[in-house]
Amino acid sequence: MRCEICLKAGMSGNNVSHSNRHTKTRFKANVHKQTLMREGKSVRVKLCSRCLRSLHKSKKVQKVFAAL
Repeated sequence: MRCEICLKAGMSGNNVSHSNRHTKTRFKANVHKQTLMREGKSVRVKLCSRCLRSLHKSKKVQKVFAAL
């Protein structure tokens, strides 16, 4: 899944063992489906945990959410 505010999705990387062998892995974003109020209506959005936390703190994230 992808965050609807910051468009964070996932990353690829390597698991590195003790013997220094590299195997490919996928790091998924911490995305949750959340119901929020927007202009008096409840809207269901997909948010990463960072944006959910910042939604209550940052005016910048609140402006982006209002524009959606």
